[in-house]
Amino acid sequence: MNKESTETLSVVTEREMPHPPEKIWRALTQQPLIEEWLMKNDFEPRVDHRFKFRADWGEVDGQVLAVEPNKTLTYTWVAMGLESVVTWTLTPTSTGTHVRVEQTGFRPDQQRAYNGAKYGWQQFFAALEQVVARTD
Repeated sequence: MNKESTETLSVVTEREMPHPPEKIWRALTQQPLIEEWLMKNDFEPRVDHRFKFRADWGEVDGQVLAVEPNKTLTYTWVAMGLESVVTWTLTPTSTGTHVRVEQTGFRPDQQRAYNGAKYGWQQFFAALEQVVARTD
């Protein structure tokens, strides 16, 4: 692979949740709920809205790119030299919702960020599931 390559890597995490898309959507888009499973934030599900996720280790700068309520949510995720895009997709199933998150834009030289995201999304997903399960 040459250094000029623009090939990027993606992290995909998906899981079936026994809840309707509307319930999961709230956890993905409402500030107090996002804080419970992800990070402190000033997020709003509005295209072009700029926001920050804040954690002990630092901040993520984001901008909302696409919003289709209860279906898809896309935003940029810029942190520590990484410029990526996160897309959530909610698909109703007979028993609940298929939840998929894809983070794209990892360069081959960003293996540490890539591995961190693979681990991180697993943790976030587990926390998201708990938040969704206990909200009305």
